[in-house]
Amino acid sequence: MDEKHLGKSKEDYLEAILMLNKKKGWCREIDVAVHLSFSKPSVSIALSKLESGGYITRENSGEIRLTQEGLRIAEATLEKHEFFKSVFMRLGVAEAAAETDACLVEHSISEDTFEKIRRYVEEAEKRRSSDGSPRSDSDADPVSSG
Repeated sequence: MDEKHLGKSKEDYLEAILMLNKKKGWCREIDVAVHLSFSKPSVSIALSKLESGGYITRENSGEIRLTQEGLRIAEATLEKHEFFKSVFMRLGVAEAAAETDACLVEHSISEDTFEKIRRYVEEAEKRRSSDGSPRSDSDADPVSSG
């Protein structure tokens, strides 16, 4: 299933599982509940749906693992999130607002649009660095410099 049809909530769960696994080396239901600030029963229901959809597996120990498809979606979602948060912060958006806005945008745009925006920003930054202009987080809009 393509991630644009999976939905924001399920993508958030997969992204949280990936982040927790990267941070701790493992992830359990309670970790997801705490990370997302959801009740354990709500998380349990959502994880059951993800498991039946083939996005995660749950071990007898309680450890949650992403399947290959779950990992693909989680990594794509996290990549979008980190990219947009970084761009927003470089534009001068406060970190908390950049975090919130990146979470909204990551679920709203197609993979094609994301790739085009990313390419545009990368090219603008290359042009900026090749013309000798210093680059800092306090610089103005990186996309308007070209």
